[in-house]
Amino acid sequence: MTNTLTKWNPFGELNEIQNRLTTLFGRTGTRYNGDGDLGIAEWAPLVDVTEDENEFQIKAELPEVKKNDVKVQIEDGVLQISGERKMEKEEKGKKYHRIERSYGSFERSFSLPESSKPEAMTAEYDNGLLTVHVPKDKAAKPKLIEVKVH
Repeated sequence: MTNTLTKWNPFGELNEIQNRLTTLFGRTGTRYNGDGDLGIAEWAPLVDVTEDENEFQIKAELPEVKKNDVKVQIEDGVLQISGERKMEKEEKGKKYHRIERSYGSFERSFSLPESSKPEAMTAEYDNGLLTVHVPKDKAAKPKLIEVKVH
């Protein structure tokens, strides 16, 4: 039985805590292994969700993701955007010193409100930006319920 000594790196531990916290809040980042090497991390595309009187709009940043690698669907009132950003093929004569961008599969899900009309949803993809339009159902008006206070 042999015991090995390992070098303690407090910054590696701080980075691991940061990675765990960002994952807890739904964001992932580049992993640091404590030896100065960076690993490839999972990623979740950034999105903006907006609403106006006619529709809900979801914009997702998908840099370097091909249109054919993106899937948009609605199931049980949940909008799902999924796909994959593929890593560049290693080229002969090219050395990689640092890889900070994340690659791999991703999935983002959003619950749609009852006032949405998912069957009329449309989407467009242009230059790495996915825009999903979910029209509002004009018949589904918000109901005002007055509550008497005693």
